[in-house]
Amino acid sequence: MTFDSPAGTESPPEAAAVEPPNDETAAETTESAAAEEVIGVRQGMFGVSGTGDTSGYGRLVRTISLPGSTPAPYGGYFDEIVANLRLALGETFHQALEKIIVFRGELTLHVHREHLVLVAKTLRDNEALRFELCLGVSGAHYLDDKDRELHAIYPLNSITHNRRVRLEVSAPDSDPHIPSLYSVYPTTDWHERETYDFFGILFDGHPSLTRIAMPDDWRGHPQRKDYPLGGIPVEYKGARIPPPDERRTYS
Repeated sequence: MTFDSPAGTESPPEAAAVEPPNDETAAETTESAAAEEVIGVRQGMFGVSGTGDTSGYGRLVRTISLPGSTPAPYGGYFDEIVANLRLALGETFHQALEKIIVFRGELTLHVHREHLVLVAKTLRDNEALRFELCLGVSGAHYLDDKDRELHAIYPLNSITHNRRVRLEVSAPDSDPHIPSLYSVYPTTDWHERETYDFFGILFDGHPSLTRIAMPDDWRGHPQRKDYPLGGIPVEYKGARIPPPDERRTYS
């Protein structure tokens, strides 16, 4: 199966790279960089500190940023998708969408969680849109994105029009509730269970939101950024597996 690629989103050929950028291109690059949403600054490698590091990695300073809103026009069929969605939602469009991002050839619609089900149903049922298939659910945990730490991403595919779009919705770590899309896309059943299992996102309205990979009595959610990387006392059905530094050696 192949998918249409919107004009202006593919990587340019190598021959085009030898042309020096003009003032207009430089201005666009500056504007694109300024549009990034900075959420924090990270120092050192992997967040480790106080280790007596002499390699120099402890002095690394890196800005943590997410892609910012993209101004229209978006390029290719992206403009048609946004225009048709705006027409279908009417006045609710601006209330439902937090921002629109075109990044690395993908169109992402950031939706406020209370409008997620409405936007998904519109994308599925509207004849000009017809995104009939949800390809899964992915979770993300941004520790520095205050009050928006937990993200759920839904890639949608239109079999009718051979197009793709991504829905992204966020929730604070203190209130990790996001409406389930099971009623719109039943194929999200196990995907939402997996995202709940690993990230702790509570999908309201899911018919059976239980763990899918970890044991039922497992504590915590292993793919969160604040989850310990190792050396934790793992409990499994009453049996205790000691941390690596406390295990028996056989050499």
